[in-house]
Amino acid sequence: MEFLDKLVLPQSAEHIKLLHYILTLVLALFVPFISVVFGGTFSSIYFLKRFKKTENPFYIKFSKELIENLTVNPGVGIILGLIPLLTAILIFVQLLHTSLIQTVSFLILSFVFVLAALVLIYIYRYSITSVKLNDSDNNKNENSLSISNSLYLKSNYGKIGLILLFVGIWFYVAAITSATNFSSWSFTGVITSLAAPKVLLNFLIFIVFAFALSNAAFLFIHLYWKRREKTSDSDYTKFMKDICSKAGLRASLPLPVLIAINVFSFSETTLSGSIFIYSVVSILLIFLSYHLFYMILNKNEYKFGSLIFFILIFGWVALIIKDQKAMTNATEYHSLVLSTDYDKMLAELKGEGTIAVLNGKEIYDVRCASCHKFDQKFVGPAHFDVLPKYEGKEGQLIAYIKNPVKVDPAYPPMPNPGLTPPEVDAVVKYLLEEYNKHKK
Repeated sequence: MEFLDKLVLPQSAEHIKLLHYILTLVLALFVPFISVVFGGTFSSIYFLKRFKKTENPFYIKFSKELIENLTVNPGVGIILGLIPLLTAILIFVQLLHTSLIQTVSFLILSFVFVLAALVLIYIYRYSITSVKLNDSDNNKNENSLSISNSLYLKSNYGKIGLILLFVGIWFYVAAITSATNFSSWSFTGVITSLAAPKVLLNFLIFIVFAFALSNAAFLFIHLYWKRREKTSDSDYTKFMKDICSKAGLRASLPLPVLIAINVFSFSETTLSGSIFIYSVVSILLIFLSYHLFYMILNKNEYKFGSLIFFILIFGWVALIIKDQKAMTNATEYHSLVLSTDYDKMLAELKGEGTIAVLNGKEIYDVRCASCHKFDQKFVGPAHFDVLPKYEGKEGQLIAYIKNPVKVDPAYPPMPNPGLTPPEVDAVVKYLLEEYNKHKK
């Protein structure tokens, strides 16, 4: 994506942190909206098919209201569906500049599929909402509504749009998964990336959450937003309430297990306390949604119709923040390199004639601390036990880090950390400084 690289501006460490915050915000707009559109479109097409088989007028009314209310209108589709995804692409171009990972390519493909999908879904929405229902349609004891074959033909727009949206979401999930596993991502092909176990797991979480959230959204709209209408059509309200609460409850049941598996799929270098905290928050909110779905279904507690929707929204946002924390951890070293390049450029522009030097401790914490400790054995031996033999032999230590070989049979061979010569020099300087402090 060379044309996008031309848009990249050097970023300081503060700017990179700000980009992560903005990315979290735009994804918090995009993900819930696309989830609701996907779940709503699927349910609308399904219940339109059910109407064709049973001729129950409630089904066509339900199908119509689902697509009409959950997709809102094309303007909202642009604001919440397309603009945030386009913004995310531009942010990822900045954050992953010079890397070879396919995140940006996958996001561009996702944007193309989502754009085409929304166009077709809104055509389907217009087709089905143009059908006028008269008062007799609300009573299932009356003659069922006669719908022309053209409507079923136009429903093909919705089916094709749903398939395209399915693929677009899949590419989006692959992009986010590759970014959150930046340091350990080894899949180079499109098919292998889409079929990667972590991608499939996250894709399943997305689809299941989409069904739970879309059902909660319709309960919110009908039981709270349009609550005055339910008293004049109690039979339809009960019909809708039973379907949405059952479907939402069933969809949300596997989510805690899937989220737990997702958390433990991260590498040790990516995991952090904040990832666990946000995952636990999301799981607790989902558990609370179980109770609310049950109360609506069996106790007819319609007042929970608004609460359940926002609880699941917050649960979704907690997962988005969790993924951003994972990405921040996984790309920490890459961000350090980008910010150092910014410092070098800034120094040159100022005419200072100095070159910014990488901080040895920061490099060590990102690339070495997962296997080494100064004062105790870990994956490798304690530094304070090894460094004495390198006193006055800094060049040997530099050569070893550049091309490590197995020395002590009690420990596994050290992998090549892949550091540049200036980075190796910075790490060696840091190690020897810490060792000299320890001696004193």
